[in-house]
Amino acid sequence: MNLGDNMQVSRIGLGTWALGGGPAFTDYDNHQAALDTIRGALKYGINLIDTAPGYNFGESEKLVGEAIKGNREKYKIITKCGITWERKGAFFNKVGDRSLYKNLTPESISLELFDTLKRLQTDYIDIYMTHWQAVEPYKTPIAETMRYLMELKDKGIIRGIGAANVNADDVREYLKYGQLDIIQCRYSLLDREVEDELLPLCKENNIVLQAYSPLSMGILSGAVPRDYVPPKGSARNGKKWFKPENLAKVDDMLDSWKPLCEKYHCTLANLAIAWVLNQSDNINVLSGSTSIDQLDENSKAMKIIIEPDDLRRMREMAEDLDN
Repeated sequence: MNLGDNMQVSRIGLGTWALGGGPAFTDYDNHQAALDTIRGALKYGINLIDTAPGYNFGESEKLVGEAIKGNREKYKIITKCGITWERKGAFFNKVGDRSLYKNLTPESISLELFDTLKRLQTDYIDIYMTHWQAVEPYKTPIAETMRYLMELKDKGIIRGIGAANVNADDVREYLKYGQLDIIQCRYSLLDREVEDELLPLCKENNIVLQAYSPLSMGILSGAVPRDYVPPKGSARNGKKWFKPENLAKVDDMLDSWKPLCEKYHCTLANLAIAWVLNQSDNINVLSGSTSIDQLDENSKAMKIIIEPDDLRRMREMAEDLDN
């Protein structure tokens, strides 16, 4: 698919949050497997890699930089700005014993960018994305942030601009000051809020909507047992669908998908990812694969065309979970 100024990217991108390990993913710590997964992406038709400084305090970016060294031109790299732990900003989150802050001032972005390029071992970024939008008491106007990003694009340091975790009004504001190529937001069968306004707005303005967490943090893969308890402090802890009563509901729904898996010769994860991809041609999906085997399986979703009646029935089953 086309992204921005004629960048050709795969319809599935590899998300590297979990690969970076750290306090948010205490159950993953395999550096070599992480490198192999990123390097193996090309074999499965995936050339789009997503990372961010805030993923384990720069470790995810370092990992990506190490993995793509010597093959930089074969990959399209998305990374982000606006989340820092070295400078103050509006408090965002605590991960382990360290705090993250939101800061989208041009001054902070400039310092972030220097560190990011060093970690990625590159002199340009394909897509530079605001990670979370600014809030008080560091509420930098979008106009100020976007003008600076456009300057970076004019200089060739970044080749495209994105915005993550935005609402429709945010997108309209970005568009006043330059070209917005991609937005990134949560979208899955269990989280369909973007369909109300964001998805139509993206279609209208030729913006790629990149869906993250298409498996709802893995629960739609069928690999999460009913008695699973997220580790304290993990990214899954406290999330709606990981509560015991909801795990059981989702598990029952996945059982009812098995005839569809047989029909389309795919896994549950393939089916869930394909459902998102089949909603619109301007949708791209981030897959958080943590091994070559997962990458192989998830990449197959790019080839699955789900019939309209099956898409509708899957939606109805997901809607029933809230009743």
